Amino acid sequence: MKHCIISGANRGVGLALVSHYLAEGNWHVHACCRQPEKADALRALVPANLGRITLHTLDVTDQTSVDALAKALDGQPIDLLINNAGIKGSKQQSRDDMDYDAWAETFAVNAMAPLRVTEALLPHLKAAERAKIATISSQMGAICNAGTGQYAYRSSKAAVNKVMSILAQEVAADGLTCILLHPGWVKTDMGGPHAQITPEESAAGIAATIEKATQGDNGGFFKWNGEAHGW
Repeated sequence: MKHCIISGANRGVGLALVSHYLAEGNWHVHACCRQPEKADALRALVPANLGRITLHTLDVTDQTSVDALAKALDGQPIDLLINNAGIKGSKQQSRDDMDYDAWAETFAVNAMAPLRVTEALLPHLKAAERAKIATISSQMGAICNAGTGQYAYRSSKAAVNKVMSILAQEVAADGLTCILLHPGWVKTDMGGPHAQITPEESAAGIAATIEKATQGDNGGFFKWNGEAHGW
């Protein structure tokens, strides 16, 4: 049985990823969110998957919370970490109407937390054979894509791209593969009802792309369907 950790697992793409890996049958899923006791859709997956899903309380911006997760999994090799937790940020993130405190919070969740969580779990990842780290980014963080507004969200995703690109180089010697993924324009609370794909379609594509990734893809940025994404 392989073990994976998914942050932000209580809704949207994160919840769909939990369902996808449970359906594959050979994974034990460690589903993480801030308040699992209130995550009704996530909790509903437990009865049919006893022994293959564990719910964990995790605030990705809180070092104590992150360390507690690592301690709870002490001695357990982790084959896959999916850094999925993320926020869109405040409605005030235009050039002339910026909530700077909210911008800092967006950075803390989207850009800093993936490294915080990954660093805490590195011993678990190194203990597995050819473990993988996948971080959900966005095409909105790609410098090659034109776009205006949403300064906080765009910049936080551009930042996490660089953070994980650096990390990929540093963990390569340990046999780890670290990639970034654009999940597509998904019909979630963040993507809205007019988006192009469902969370289930996004999750299936993300999982397939992760499965195919090799060390030759280390540090790569990919679309949910496996195509390479520009930086």
